[in-house]
Amino acid sequence: MLLGLAVVAVPLLLALLGPLFAGDPGPRAVSFTLGGGHWLGTDFVGRDVWQQVLQGGRTVVLTALAATALAYLVALPVGLAAAVTHARWLEELLMRPLDVLLAVPSLLLILLVASVFSPGAAGLALLVALVNVPDAARIVRAAAAEAAARPAVEALRVQGESWWRVAVGYVGRSALRTLAADAGVRLTGVLYLVSTAAFLGVGVAPDAADWAVMVDRNRTGLFIQPWAVVVPALLIVALTTGTNLLFDAALDKKGRRP
Repeated sequence: MLLGLAVVAVPLLLALLGPLFAGDPGPRAVSFTLGGGHWLGTDFVGRDVWQQVLQGGRTVVLTALAATALAYLVALPVGLAAAVTHARWLEELLMRPLDVLLAVPSLLLILLVASVFSPGAAGLALLVALVNVPDAARIVRAAAAEAAARPAVEALRVQGESWWRVAVGYVGRSALRTLAADAGVRLTGVLYLVSTAAFLGVGVAPDAADWAVMVDRNRTGLFIQPWAVVVPALLIVALTTGTNLLFDAALDKKGRRP
């Protein structure tokens, strides 16, 4: 747990609080230089790299969190309804359209939509959530199906308990550990997908202060001024790795309770 907190704390604090301390942009200097009052050097257009780092994490983090939350907001009721229902036609109606969407590669679908529309950060969050719904819904259904087949569920139905009580109160709680593990893995995948989309110019301006954009735009000067690429790349890796470590530690601690 402490290791996960230590790894994730730096990028998370920089992402959420960095813009408050970034200050106003100063005059631009020569591209890809070290020193001259810029302790992490300058980027491809002469901006201070440290200031860009302070400003560039909030979009990545908030977009990833919003996309993950939106994906589960749709996947949870769909997956639980498919697991609890006794109507085969309803299960087919809920899951088969998602199977079609699941067959399309996530990044390809995002790029196809982005070629028609120009999504901002909110649009990118919606797109990433959309491509994660099918897989998340199947995980929810699979995790809930075993609990939904237990005699306790039938007993709750006989007692006249509401759908909410059966699906969420019992089935959902029984699948909570599996869903928490999936949430950790999914948030990591969403972070990488958001970063990759931003790297390709989807959802952000080409010169935006964004960690993924920094990696893309500054890679031509990697061997001249490496900090403009290495620092934002390490922050993205630390954020995803630390998130997984935190979820693993939390699940492990919960699993050891008597």
